[in-house]
Amino acid sequence: MKGLIYKSTGSWYITQDETGAFWKTRIKGKMKIDEQISSTNPIAVGDYVKFDVEDESVNTGIITEVLGRHNYIVRVSPHNKTQKHIIASNIDLALLIVTIDNPRTSTGFIDRFLMTAEAYHIPAIIVVNKTDLLKPKHKETLRHWMDIYGKAGYEIYPVVATDPATLATLFNKLQYKSTLFSGHSGVGKSTLINQLIPGIALKTNQVSGWSGKGQHTTTFAEMFDLPGGGRIIDTPGVKEFGLIDFEKPELSHYFPEMRQRLNGCKFNNCVHINEPGCAIIEAVRAGEISEDRYISYVGILESLDEEW
Repeated sequence: MKGLIYKSTGSWYITQDETGAFWKTRIKGKMKIDEQISSTNPIAVGDYVKFDVEDESVNTGIITEVLGRHNYIVRVSPHNKTQKHIIASNIDLALLIVTIDNPRTSTGFIDRFLMTAEAYHIPAIIVVNKTDLLKPKHKETLRHWMDIYGKAGYEIYPVVATDPATLATLFNKLQYKSTLFSGHSGVGKSTLINQLIPGIALKTNQVSGWSGKGQHTTTFAEMFDLPGGGRIIDTPGVKEFGLIDFEKPELSHYFPEMRQRLNGCKFNNCVHINEPGCAIIEAVRAGEISEDRYISYVGILESLDEEW
């Protein structure tokens, strides 16, 4: 039988077959994977698989093959920084939920997520939640983010997850797509999904008052159907977005505002730090590329050695 992985719990996978029925499936013995990726999880939410029926009376099955992936996105494994962890596969859109305060999302975290999505050829958007709680200084930060990420070519949606009126444009954006949701714990992922899919009732937790950090409410990646068409892949909140398999010379290719200017650099191997005739440095000086984004790029460039 052919099925689609809706949830991974580490050892068991909730799989929907072509009739819409759900099965509890697992791996047993040898399994064929068309696309060999060295990762801590051989099967990810969003994968299409083949499975054999084990016990039809309780809808259990054995996965025998992972079918070819259209795409996938990975991060450093939370348990081993030298290994990959596939977050999800067959994704149409990557959505990063951020908050300016309570908890604070850094632009460094945002940039790492965006460049990872770029590397795996997945369009990305930014959703800024809890905009009703912003103080004047935070509203200025929101305007700044709108400017720098808009200039880089990204759509950014300010929302209040508890207010459906602010979500209409975003909901239309998600229709008929398989969308990955990611972000720090406490930014309101579960609250947002509860609004987008009425009746789903995901657990939500308040941000810890003494630490300003969110509490984990999602333990495993899980996919949900959107009303009217499309799917949301909810993922556990992440503290850091560790990069893996990135080379310094290619880093600028994953910043769209830099990528479109690379042919203007004097040297093909330019890494845009202090080389003469660098089109990127010239664009930063001219205000065509955000200085904040460039500083973030340099920081990520320098961190690549540290992360290995």
